[in-house]
Amino acid sequence: MKPLISLLDRSLYWLLALLMTLMVLDVTWQVLTRFVMSQPSSFTEELAGFLLIWIGILGSAYAFRFNAHLGLDLITAKLTGASALNVRRIGLLVSFAFAAGVMVLGGGYLVQMTFELNQVSAALGIRMGYVYLAVPFSGLLICVYALAFLFNGLDADQSYSQ
Repeated sequence: MKPLISLLDRSLYWLLALLMTLMVLDVTWQVLTRFVMSQPSSFTEELAGFLLIWIGILGSAYAFRFNAHLGLDLITAKLTGASALNVRRIGLLVSFAFAAGVMVLGGGYLVQMTFELNQVSAALGIRMGYVYLAVPFSGLLICVYALAFLFNGLDADQSYSQ
């Protein structure tokens, strides 16, 4: 499973880097067209919003992989041994259940519904299902990472992408 996790780590890293680069370019173009050329671009604001959605949602999967989410550990930091391991496992199971139920199933239903209703964005004219696809995709990644932590003991502090 480590080769799969390594591939996911690298792929997600580069996808997020690409999306961030696109957003910087998009916002730079928006500023140039608005303040330098005095003819604001009609699509840049909407594209920046969609890119921000994808970066935020996929970034949550990346943060989950490297245990980078904010958390309160006043009690759990004092645990050691089997009790600390059990609390970690419970947290992973809850995370898996949320990601599978809310993000993958619920997000998948949202994507399906928006495709069926043929919702399109105002400025870009793209189908909104593609924008919402970030939710089930990220949920699937979180599920894979949670299973890797549970069954293979992958340590969040280690990167297997080298």
